[in-house]
Amino acid sequence: MFEKIVIANRGEIALRILRACRQIGIQSVAVHSVCDRNLKHVKLADQTVCIGPNPSSQSYLNVPAIIAAAEVTDAQAIHPGYGFLAENADFAERVEQSGFTFIGPSAATIRLMGNKVAAIEAMQAANVPTVPGSNGPLGDDDEKNQKIAKDLGFPVIVKAAAGGGGRGMRVVHSESELLSSIQITKAEAKAAFGDATVYLEKFLEKPRHVEVQVLADKYGNAIHLYDRDCSLQRRHQKVLEEAPAPSVDPKARTQVLEACVKACRNMGYVGAGTFEFLYEDDRFYFIEMNTRVQVEHPVSEMVTGIDIIHEQISVAAGNPLSVTQDEIELNGNAIECRINAENPNTFLPSPGLISRYHPPGGPGVRVDSHIYSGYPVPPHYDSMIAKIITHGATREEALRRMEVALSETLIDGIQTNIPMQQDIVTDEKFLSGPVSIHYLEKKLGLS
Repeated sequence: MFEKIVIANRGEIALRILRACRQIGIQSVAVHSVCDRNLKHVKLADQTVCIGPNPSSQSYLNVPAIIAAAEVTDAQAIHPGYGFLAENADFAERVEQSGFTFIGPSAATIRLMGNKVAAIEAMQAANVPTVPGSNGPLGDDDEKNQKIAKDLGFPVIVKAAAGGGGRGMRVVHSESELLSSIQITKAEAKAAFGDATVYLEKFLEKPRHVEVQVLADKYGNAIHLYDRDCSLQRRHQKVLEEAPAPSVDPKARTQVLEACVKACRNMGYVGAGTFEFLYEDDRFYFIEMNTRVQVEHPVSEMVTGIDIIHEQISVAAGNPLSVTQDEIELNGNAIECRINAENPNTFLPSPGLISRYHPPGGPGVRVDSHIYSGYPVPPHYDSMIAKIITHGATREEALRRMEVALSETLIDGIQTNIPMQQDIVTDEKFLSGPVSIHYLEKKLGLS
């Protein structure tokens, strides 16, 4: 096992990684920007290194500074968390070339899954179901592109091969819009990602977002931790997640779980990862793979009892997975609400000083958060300040516990989206069963 790890992130995920290190007996190095010197994990870490000014481009995205921090502290590995450099293949490569272990898959795997066209081809080879589409990048032959779209049937969606996070995509509802949409998406992709490659897919009109959590080691062992439903989204950003995904066809679930494990073995995947799907009419359609730990990993931990961060660190150190698939059983249901420092009506960020903070508690309640009374929420980073997770024997019990937990949560001094989350967990349509990825935006009047 590693003796010392650099935590190359901030906020709640940095604190989550630090706690895992402490439980395993690993020393931690917290790298931080100037304004983050008072973060909770920075106060608790064994060593700290300031890596730059407040803008993330000069700190948390500063590759030389992060690697230098590992060098001066004699660390052996770097954990990227999520966001920032977590899915940056060049960073993973630089870490390894500098003599440290990158806690995640190889740079080659990150590159493979980062290119959506290549990822789809890899999934098809493992019999993972994919969305009907062009099965490769679109060329410059306008007639051929029009035929592909006609064969798929409108609406279709043009996607950037290097896109992600809701960026680099355009829905096309008619043939007259197609060619101009392809050109616009290419230009946007080139500007945003440095790669103008785009492809075409059938646009599913009322899908759910269901994803599969996997873990794998370098010995060819791979397992799944079942699935999650992340359909409640606003502007392609997840708001609430739950595990397992409700009302999924059992046969389709079994097939997709087994296919994801097979895909991991095929590509020699090592670490934690998530296969993301659209789910409609009892069928799964692969959209992308995230080669890192997810924000919503706690719901999978709650229903399986597996510490995903622990496993992630352990397999990076060269150990085999500590569990087999046969040893993993689903236990109840879990819900996660993301708590953001933002205006609950306009969703504009609400940085500032937290004058009072009181987290919820009770049976089946978990809070992953780095905030405390007197903590100044900076304006420079993502607005998520906490995750409230509840677990119950049934979905209904987990939702009821979430309703109570949200009502107990006190965060004074700034605005938060707690009122919106309270509205969601008491929404009759959501309570009665799963909803599509478009439901929340329609409910909020955003579409």
